[in-house]
Formats: sequence, structure tokens, C-alpha cells
Amino acid sequence: MESIIDKLRIGVSSCLLGHKVRYDGQHKQDSYITDILGQYAEFVPVCPETECGLPVPREAMHLTGDIDRPRLVTIRSGIDLTDKMKKWAAVKLDMLEKEKLCGFIFKSKSPSSGRYHVKVYPANGIPVKQGTGIFAAALVERFPLLPVEEEGRLNDRVLRENFIDKIMVFGRWREYEEHDGSMPGLLDFHSRHKYMLMAHSPESVTAIGQIAASYNRRNLNEIRTRYLEGLMKTLDYKVTSKKNRNVMMHLMGYFKKNLSSAEKLELLELMDHYVDGLLPLLAPLTMLRHYSRKYDCEFLQNQYYLNPSSAELNLKYHL
Repeated sequence: MESIIDKLRIGVSSCLLGHKVRYDGQHKQDSYITDILGQYAEFVPVCPETECGLPVPREAMHLTGDIDRPRLVTIRSGIDLTDKMKKWAAVKLDMLEKEKLCGFIFKSKSPSSGRYHVKVYPANGIPVKQGTGIFAAALVERFPLLPVEEEGRLNDRVLRENFIDKIMVFGRWREYEEHDGSMPGLLDFHSRHKYMLMAHSPESVTAIGQIAASYNRRNLNEIRTRYLEGLMKTLDYKVTSKKNRNVMMHLMGYFKKNLSSAEKLELLELMDHYVDGLLPLLAPLTMLRHYSRKYDCEFLQNQYYLNPSSAELNLKYHL
């Protein structure tokens, strides 16, 4: 199933794209982002430190003080740049809202852009890796449902696939809101994502389906808001091989009666080999896709789980 999304708009820390904007005048280009994700995404580069007016090269900075309310301070001279950064960020976030981003990739460990485990130096001088960069914290607070990740974590297969699911679904949601926004459109959106969502959380997919079912003509905006919140919360759950097997068993049920005993056994063996780590997920999915077409299961053919776009396949599995 090919998505009608042309180019995903993804915010990215500029140094990850090869821009020489780091404090030492260098970059931290990430090949997965530029060479693979870049085939399908339109990047919106952001460097908080240079864009707020700091030079290249510049004095290195770190976070100090309270973990929940850290200050951005230069290491050698002790200049506090927190207010300068926050003032710029407020304006920048207004600009980014107009960009209609589908996600954001932060530079790890950065005192301005790190999302997870950034070092914070309290009064006793012993750093703790529990902070969030000043700009990253502001962006997440402003856009709490926007998919975000760090470049280093994208090397983890599970985290990478989860992030790709999020940005693709968020992109399709933006299309739905922009070009449709109707209740029938919402029900169709949920229907097409049903088994993808089930792979993340079997319990949550039922709950957000009930949100859509509670619609009346006076509360469509509220329903859309609640649905999106539930949707992104569901995608926060990590997909596992056992969850995938559960989904595939559901899919098999649509044409189980049409299969011979040998065909059933072959399909079940593919699933088991996948769970045991002997085969990739694409092996049983390809067989399920074949049977959905052979037996003309239109509902399954419309499932993003079973028929993802070529972009999703390439981004998740590096095909």
C-alpha cells in the first residue's frame, strides 16, 4: 500500500546533517539520517546554539543546577545563556509550528538539544545523566505528541522501527486533518491502522477505537483530539515478536478455512521461526500478504501493517 505522503518533514539537529555548527567548528553527520531517511524526508535543520546568536567556534557549555530546571552555562567563563536560549526558542517554536513537522531528531548529549540522559552538573559537581537540553525540553513541552528521537538511539532496531512507525502514522494523520477531517475519514484511518496498532498494544487499539465510536455531531473536534492522544500513546508501546505473532494469527484467521493443512503448517512454522529469531518479520508477512490477495481479503489489503509503503519498508529494514 503506497502512502500519498510525498515528503515527511522532519526537524533535525543541524550538525547531524553535516553542518559545521558545533562548538568546535565540526559536525556529527549521521549516515542513516542523511543517506537513508533523507531519501524520503525533507529536513528542517535546527541548531539552537548558532541560531540564538552564538558564534562558531564557541566556548563549550553544559547544564548546571537543578535537574528539572537546569541552567545552560559556559564551562570556562561561567556565562549563563539560559534566558537567551529560551527567548530564542519561544520564537523558533512558533516558526516550527508552521512547518507541520512529522517528527524531530535531536543530537544526543547536547546541553541544548539532547533529549535523554544529558549530563547535569549540580552544586556538588558530580554530574548526573538525567537531564534534557534546554531547546529539546521546550520543543517537547510545546509539541507533546510530536514523535522525537535521538540519532544514537536510531541504531537500535526496535527503537528505530518504533520511530518510523510514529513518523509515518503522524504524517498520515496530518494528511487526514488537512484533506478530510470527517468522522468517516477518522473511522477509515483507524481501520487501516488497526493491526499496526495492535502490534504495539492489543489493549490500547480497542480503547482508541471506542473513542471514535463515542462520536456525536457536536464533538468531532474533541474526538479527534482524544483520538490523536490515544494514538500516539499506543505507539509509545514497543513492538515485540510475541505481539507480532499475535497479530499475524489474527490475520491468518481471515482465510484460515481456505488453507490446506500443509499451508497452515508452513505459515505457522514461518511465524515460529520469526519468533525464534531465525527469520525476519518480512518472511511470514510476505506469505500472509500473498494469501490476502489470493483470497481477495480487501480489509487486509488495506492494512498498513500488512501492506506498508516502500518508504516504510526501506526505512525500517534498510532494504
